[in-house]
Amino acid sequence: MNYQLQHKLQRRIRLYIWVVIVGLFLSGVTAFPIETEVAILINHPPIQSPAMAAWLNKVYQAVCTTNITYPFLGYGTDWLAFAHLMLAVLFIGPLNNPVKNIWVIEFGLIASVAIFPLAFIAGGIRGIPFFWTMIDCSFGIITIALLLPCYNNIKKLGGLV
Repeated sequence: MNYQLQHKLQRRIRLYIWVVIVGLFLSGVTAFPIETEVAILINHPPIQSPAMAAWLNKVYQAVCTTNITYPFLGYGTDWLAFAHLMLAVLFIGPLNNPVKNIWVIEFGLIASVAIFPLAFIAGGIRGIPFFWTMIDCSFGIITIALLLPCYNNIKKLGGLV
């Protein structure tokens, strides 16, 4: 009975962690070609909203102007992308040994909660529209929704091991 429960918990834990790894990987990889991606969003908007269209056009103009005039600033988003890729690698530890590496899940939960003050404070200072701040916050909500049950399952697994 313990073996079946242990196996079930391990499968759930791995699923949660894989979703987080894939999410971090995709958000990292997609941070490199920002100009191209924003152009695609302008031509194929996910939401038909005048506010969203205006915002995406403003972002596109800013990215294009910056890439032409100050291309070295794109290096900052390259590092952002790299950080996401490295964070994805970080989660391999709990994928292999969740009980031993539960601290990575705790770190992920702390980082997910920290998204909210950053989005609201920096977003307000930088003039980010409220709807975009909510999109940014959704990443924290989704990650918490994945890592909290993952954490709880690791705690249960630790009691069995």
